[in-house]
Amino acid sequence: MRTYRKFQDALIDELRADPEQAFAYLQVALEEFDQDGDLQHLMLAVRNVAEARGGVPELARQVGIGKTSLYKALSEDGNPTLSTISAVLHGLGYRLALAPAQPRAAS
Repeated sequence: MRTYRKFQDALIDELRADPEQAFAYLQVALEEFDQDGDLQHLMLAVRNVAEARGGVPELARQVGIGKTSLYKALSEDGNPTLSTISAVLHGLGYRLALAPAQPRAAS
């Protein structure tokens, strides 16, 4: 019988193996957040990249945030502050940046 890898495991492996893919993955998640405001989806993407880069405990150590606090901030129910998001992104090797907003389509 053929065994299959779980999607999550394959995703983490891909993000770990290809830093450019991890960057693109976070960019898409941030663009989608800008469109739909779905913070849970954005935090899931950040968690996935954190897992690919050694895990949330390692990231917490790097950025000086308690492991439990970071897990909570990146959870589905988390509501991280801008300073936490900035610290996490720096810990992952990225930074926040501004770009001109595109007009939103009328609903």
